[in-house]
Amino acid sequence: MIREGCQIEKSVRVNEGIRAKEVRLVGPDGKQIGIKPLEEALRIAEEMDLDLVEVAPLADPPVCKIMDYGKYRYEQTVKMKEARKKQAVVSYKEMKMRPKIDRHDYEIKKRHIERFLKAGHKVKVTVMFRGREMSHTDLGFNLLQQLAEEVSELGTVESEPKLEGRNMQMILTPLPAGKK
Repeated sequence: MIREGCQIEKSVRVNEGIRAKEVRLVGPDGKQIGIKPLEEALRIAEEMDLDLVEVAPLADPPVCKIMDYGKYRYEQTVKMKEARKKQAVVSYKEMKMRPKIDRHDYEIKKRHIERFLKAGHKVKVTVMFRGREMSHTDLGFNLLQQLAEEVSELGTVESEPKLEGRNMQMILTPLPAGKK
């Protein structure tokens, strides 16, 4: 079931969806009731006006808990939203250049890269090769090495320059605040 952008586990079986003959029953308070036939476990859950939810389907016999399934689903959704909030979102800025870049253009692009690193962004620097420039990939490699040296006080090289198709890419990471 997908609700509000959160993925809730689809394999959870509830009430009549449980296929085992016997289940290890856990009460709503978390205490073990014991191994019961499925029919009896369903009856106990119905008497308490709650649902029987399979929480450990791979156990032998499967573990089922008596709980309010709607409340369980809601809690799972809230947990997933909280986990998503705590995930660190990495923002990349990208700068593209050519191997035969003019000195002035290079300086401008370098200043942009420095500004991005100061703001705390990772920077992906791409050198694009066209036509016969592919036979001189060493020019692009040297350009990226020179750039890495010139911005070394603001950032470090996370991934070394590598050729992917007609592009050579390098990723720069800003230095931690204490090391600047």
